[in-house]
Amino acid sequence: MGDHTQPMILERFELGAQWPTVDPFLFVAHHRDAYPHGNTNMGPQAPLTGRRIGMDFDDIDGWNMYHGSSVPGFPQHPHRGFETITYVRQGLIDHSDSMGATARFGRGDTQWMTAGAGVVHAEMFPLVNEDEPNPLELFQIWLNLPSSNKMVEPYFTMNWSEYQARRIVESPGGQVELVNIVGTMSATDADSTEIRLQAPAPPPDSWAAHPGSQVAITHIQITGNGSVSLDPALSASVNRTLYVFDGEAVCVGVNAERVDSGVGVRVSADQPLLLQGVGASSSVDCLIMQGQPIGEPVAQYGPFVMNDKAELVKAFEDYNRTQFGGWPWPSPDPVHERKAQRFAVHVDGSVERP
Repeated sequence: MGDHTQPMILERFELGAQWPTVDPFLFVAHHRDAYPHGNTNMGPQAPLTGRRIGMDFDDIDGWNMYHGSSVPGFPQHPHRGFETITYVRQGLIDHSDSMGATARFGRGDTQWMTAGAGVVHAEMFPLVNEDEPNPLELFQIWLNLPSSNKMVEPYFTMNWSEYQARRIVESPGGQVELVNIVGTMSATDADSTEIRLQAPAPPPDSWAAHPGSQVAITHIQITGNGSVSLDPALSASVNRTLYVFDGEAVCVGVNAERVDSGVGVRVSADQPLLLQGVGASSSVDCLIMQGQPIGEPVAQYGPFVMNDKAELVKAFEDYNRTQFGGWPWPSPDPVHERKAQRFAVHVDGSVERP
């Protein structure tokens, strides 16, 4: 499939705290914080002097309070017109929202929330360990909604780590671990054995639920000289991006073009994507995101993503008038009790645990 005379790597760019994306994605926020021991309120057991409380993104001592004042995180704030996909590698998130839903998740879990017509939520990072550090690493991915779905009812679902589509592939001199977070991932290993991983179904009104959208997100960890080849997308118009976010480097394509950690590359989607480790003692973590572009105008201002300026103005007016249903929690930054295990309480009151 496709013209293999075309280059595999189409564009390179540096990664920071927020990664650039292409349609249908809006951006990726990569949060990695070396939080210290927690105090009695599940905030950091460390002085907060010198930090811009309420707007702490300065990475002092390797961690941030973000918009939190006592517990790190993001107190209540609104969204409209897109979706958040939050994949947590380390640490915990306490979620609460204007729908009345709440959750504690993390340690490999993924939460998928359709903001749609409007939702207010809080995402706090409770430091539950009093006797040891509380490292946190998460990715929040903003996936756009087409104009026809921007005003759907808000919705959230959980993909617990225990049930994720996961595969460990052994290869000569190394290993590859695949975690498919969204969509379908098809590949072949070094022995040409076919691999197919299917993530749980997306929310019903997501762009990922549209036939032919081909939205997929996969976390790939390669150790040693491990290798895997991802199948081409079903359409050459799909946008596919590889983010190398941790470790040493990865070799991409049959020409083994090296991509170092801290670099992202947009790659050709109509060719097999061969990924190989760079040495016996090396390791590398990559995130691969792909999707058929929505192909509509994007108008974004802060937490709202619409198609034009008039819709943005209306989003602010609606939020100021309705608060998107109001805030049913006693504080703007609620956290659950320290001993609470991972769980989710949905809008209908049903309780879900991994």
